Amino acid sequence: MRWTTITLLFALSCVTYAAKEENAKVTERLDEAASLFTEIMAAPDKSIPQDLLDKSSCIVLVPGLKKGAFVFGGKYGRGFSICRRADGQGWGPPAAIRIEGGSFGIQIGFSSSDVILLVMNERGMKKLTTSKFTIGADATAAIGPVGRNATAQTDALMHAEILSWSRSRGAFAGASLDGATLRNDLDDNQSLYGQRWTSKQILGSGATIPPKASKLIGELNKYSPRKTS
Repeated sequence: MRWTTITLLFALSCVTYAAKEENAKVTERLDEAASLFTEIMAAPDKSIPQDLLDKSSCIVLVPGLKKGAFVFGGKYGRGFSICRRADGQGWGPPAAIRIEGGSFGIQIGFSSSDVILLVMNERGMKKLTTSKFTIGADATAAIGPVGRNATAQTDALMHAEILSWSRSRGAFAGASLDGATLRNDLDDNQSLYGQRWTSKQILGSGATIPPKASKLIGELNKYSPRKTS
């Protein structure tokens, strides 16, 4: 009986420690996402164009997307999607996402980059609230322009559901993420909300924003407090 009790207490302590570790990692990723967005928008000549940000319905921030290859190539990262509130005033609660992708060819190497996606319309938002979707296949995508006042009048930009950028080694530029798949991260959502909620249950739901996400939402509200037509 004594050994059973000790074993149960040890198992419980391990579970508690693992939960604390996961919570700490989620908090760290939220802070990294906030820093990524702030640093990009603080560079006037190398930022996301303000008019595109103001017209966007949602944003996806993935700090530290890992890319590795040895014959088989692959991408993997964890981040957050955030959509505007239903009335267009301010940003709502974040939903955790995973981004994955692969390729085949003679490739050797490893790199890490930060990724930002803007979801430009309701069609794109609906894709974002599914359990998973693939950029380029399930949602039309275009490489995003760079610069605070860059124009967005090309057909590709005007009709794209998603615009994409990446930052690698300090350089920020539009990037193609065709073939990458975004899926719900139920584990991180569990850490954030205490429930294994899906993106559909979180985005646009009016759920309370977790305190650990306040920095990220505050930065989004600072640079684009409301959606403009």
